[in-house]
Amino acid sequence: MNPLLQAKSLGQRIWLDNLSRELLASPLQALIRDDGLAGVTSNPAIFQKSISSGSGYADDLAQLKTQPLTAEQRFEALAVPDVQAACDLFADSYRESGGLDGYVSLEVSPRLARDGDGTLAAARRLWAAIARRNAMIKIPATAQSLPAFSAAIADGINVNVTLMFGQRDCDAVFDAYVHGLRQRLAGGGDLRHIRSVASVFLSRVDTLVDRQLDAIGGAALELRGQAAIAMARAAHAGWMLRWHSDECADLRAAGANIQRLLWASTGTKNAAYSDVLYVDSLIGPDTVNTLPDATLAAFRHHGHASDTLTGQGEAARATLAQLAAVGIDMDGVAGQLQQEGLALFDEAFDKLLALLNH
Repeated sequence: MNPLLQAKSLGQRIWLDNLSRELLASPLQALIRDDGLAGVTSNPAIFQKSISSGSGYADDLAQLKTQPLTAEQRFEALAVPDVQAACDLFADSYRESGGLDGYVSLEVSPRLARDGDGTLAAARRLWAAIARRNAMIKIPATAQSLPAFSAAIADGINVNVTLMFGQRDCDAVFDAYVHGLRQRLAGGGDLRHIRSVASVFLSRVDTLVDRQLDAIGGAALELRGQAAIAMARAAHAGWMLRWHSDECADLRAAGANIQRLLWASTGTKNAAYSDVLYVDSLIGPDTVNTLPDATLAAFRHHGHASDTLTGQGEAARATLAQLAAVGIDMDGVAGQLQQEGLALFDEAFDKLLALLNH
């Protein structure tokens, strides 16, 4: 059986970390039909690559450049129709799954990462512009943007919280989601149709921690390649425990949906590790894994689908304790990587806007 479909049977949904007009032309339909693909994510780097290398944008871009628009307005004029088209291709998946599947994510400007009011205004504007129930607006998990995330949930906007790298991020995002749901409930709003994912980035964690372990040397070297998976498994165990506890009983009774953890940055960066390491090792219920094209193809070809999340929390916490014992500060790692991630998205967005101004 196709491992991608097996993962779905185990409660995980596979999304594609890519969006372009070439993909929309036909490959996306085949991925939905044959592989059970359940969603698509995008980010500034993806759109920068798609627009700069894809001939499908040339005519529209030329026409947009004749109008008195900013580069960011030109970008949205190109991206929003792509997101709408992808949402429409997933419409049957969305309807048949009762709203579990079929989501397409578009990110607010990375320049707003430290501007909560600006983030919320952009989320509302993009949500209205896309006008599809199976869209998701991506909001970064910065301290400044988390109140905007709560407010968006209270508004009934589906949100993909991005750039999470550790347990502290997971705790803060969980709290913000619950707060948003309670705000909506207090205002008499319906919780049943709100969906959200919390995107935890993986390969970058191992890249940084492995470098630190190499510097420490000795027995610490045996822990290389284990930090990201241990962090994710521990986060998942805690996430499930909190959602299914008395803490969230009122929300569950009101029909609220669990915010699913989404594994991101799942393309293996270290050639010494399996190219499906961050897929095989993190399959379980109420999760999503968003895969680059190459990782999706690799998992389809030689992946192994089994529940590798359930019951793994204790062992994962033991690994994290070992990492701490040799001097690895996982909270420090998460903070550094979020800063670096914001800088990378800023750089990609700047390149994208420069392209649209050229």
